[in-house]
Amino acid sequence: MKLRWDTAVGVLLVAVFVTGLGTTDGFASRDNLAFAFNDIAEVALMALPMTLLVVAGQVDLSVASMLGLSSALTGELWDQGWAFETIVPLVLLVGVAGGLLNGWLVTRVGLPSLAVTIGTLALYRGLASVVLGSNAITDFPETYAKWAVDTTTVPGTFLTYPVALFIVLALVAAVVLHSTRLGRSLFAIGAQEDAAYFAGIRVKRIKLLLFVVAGLVSAFAGVVFTLRYGSARADNGQGFEMLVIAAVLLGGVDFDGGKGTLFGAVAGVLLIGVLKNLLTLNDVANEVQVIVTGLLLVASVLAPRMIATVSAWRQRRAAAPTS
Repeated sequence: MKLRWDTAVGVLLVAVFVTGLGTTDGFASRDNLAFAFNDIAEVALMALPMTLLVVAGQVDLSVASMLGLSSALTGELWDQGWAFETIVPLVLLVGVAGGLLNGWLVTRVGLPSLAVTIGTLALYRGLASVVLGSNAITDFPETYAKWAVDTTTVPGTFLTYPVALFIVLALVAAVVLHSTRLGRSLFAIGAQEDAAYFAGIRVKRIKLLLFVVAGLVSAFAGVVFTLRYGSARADNGQGFEMLVIAAVLLGGVDFDGGKGTLFGAVAGVLLIGVLKNLLTLNDVANEVQVIVTGLLLVASVLAPRMIATVSAWRQRRAAAPTS
């Protein structure tokens, strides 16, 4: 029986979790589990639209910068005395606008998404610096902040509200990707965009929608991040784009498009979160944690291709005539 890559990541996640239970004091405590999963809530949220984008053969490297811009706007508007109920919808609209810009440049101007979002990565981070500079805004309303911290959990569980929201959105994304016409269209676009277009799929419209959703979710993640840490800064979330991409690719979603599962992406997110927590509990330096994440990213790209190459070689060898 052939073991699929996403299933293998799920098995590895279970193995790492069991290892943590047996080797690290305090790992299995309710407080630590709540902290561990809440600590990757923003990355997990952004990984959902990123999965859909990569399946469709696209990528958005600006998600973490949009998170930072969202955080900066939230802080600046709160500092100016705006009501939080007004700030959040406005910030989400900015996320939609950012996603529209990315999608328009890709679908209407015809630029590759990698090049576009490298540019908007710098643009959105720069706008965040213009909005807030080097300042940090704190003292956000407890009425809202309490829902983002790891000390507030869904009654009877260790799940924080951001993690619970992620679970709900992940289920929705899984249904969309694997059980709807839209999901089948995403796989078709990623596998062969021209063939999908001639098959009647609205390729440009779908890709534009994906970038808009990515911008919206990233902006929301910025609000969650700001409330969780109680601090709005222009550099919030810096480097998160690498974690998001690493999680998606680690879960077996093919960077070339057309292949992958939502389960694999979620398993990749959780694996990174559990490893990060274990390394922290064992006093491993942050620099080493970054190296581990980088190695996982390299492995997630190389390993499936190496496995496919070896499998193809074995098939050719088995089909070769014997003398």
